[in-house]
Amino acid sequence: MATIFSKIITGEIPCHKIAEDDKHIAFLDINPLVIGHTLVVPKREVDYYFDLEDEELAALNAFAKRVAKAVFREIPCLRIGTAVIGLEVPHVHMHLVPLNQTSDIDFTKKKLNPSQASLKATAEKIRNVLV
Repeated sequence: MATIFSKIITGEIPCHKIAEDDKHIAFLDINPLVIGHTLVVPKREVDYYFDLEDEELAALNAFAKRVAKAVFREIPCLRIGTAVIGLEVPHVHMHLVPLNQTSDIDFTKKKLNPSQASLKATAEKIRNVLV
């Protein structure tokens, strides 16, 4: 059965896309920990991060690095933190989280609920500086 991420990849479910290539997609989390929280997903549906082939793992990280640099340029923060948890959706995904303090990447805290207009504007700002 297709995951929610597979449905986003095929366009069945809309997203606030940051970047895409033939093997990956990056889009804003609609319930972010902080503004700019981005998900990076391989297009091939694989449940567990360490089940990716070595080449896929390297390519995912290189794609995430490019996206993280754009997020860092546009979202005021000290660092971009990463997390791979994999319990909520059975499709590999990396969280890129703008950090100003350690608690910014605390997945137990209440998530934000930004408007669609805010998400759209944030995605556009980040896309505009993507190299």
